[in-house]
Amino acid sequence: MQTKPEHRSTRTIAVLGLLIAVTVVISRLLIIPVPMTHGNINLCDAGIMIAALLFGRRGGAVVGGASGFILDLISGYSQYMLFSLVVHGLEGWLVGQLGAGKSKRWQVIAMIVGSIVMIAGYFITDSVLYALPTGIIGVPTNAVQAVVGSVIAFPVVVRMQSYVRTQFN
Repeated sequence: MQTKPEHRSTRTIAVLGLLIAVTVVISRLLIIPVPMTHGNINLCDAGIMIAALLFGRRGGAVVGGASGFILDLISGYSQYMLFSLVVHGLEGWLVGQLGAGKSKRWQVIAMIVGSIVMIAGYFITDSVLYALPTGIIGVPTNAVQAVVGSVIAFPVVVRMQSYVRTQFN
C-alpha cells in the first residue's frame, strides 16, 4: 500500500489555514448588523462552501468551524462563538460530504443542504440565546447570507476544481 507523500498533507493544512484567514477577512469586510437578532450578514458562507467543495468534509468542517468562531470573536459577537463553531462546522462538513468531487448538480444540492442547516442552526441559536421571535426574525437574513455565499462560491469552485484536484490529490 502506497501512502501519500507528507508534503501534500502539509500543503493541504497550510491552504486550509489560508482559507480560514481569507474567509475571516472577507467576512469582516462586509458585515451588515441585523438589529433585532444580535447577529449580522457576512460572507463567511462563501469561504466555507469553497473550502468544503474543494477539500471535502474535513476541510469544510475545519474552515467552517474555525472561521465562524474567529469571526464572532473579533467582531464582538462572542455569545455566538461556540454556536458558530458547531453550526458552520456542520455546514462545511455536510457541503463537503455531499458535494466535493461530484457533479455541479450535486454541488448545488450540497450548498442548499448546507444553507438549510446553517439557517436552522442560527434559528435555534437565536431562540436559545434570546427568544423564539428573535430566531424567526433571523431566518430571512440568514437565508440571504446563504444565497449570497452560494452564488459567490459556485463559480470559484468551478474554476478552481481541476487545479485543486491535480495539486492536492
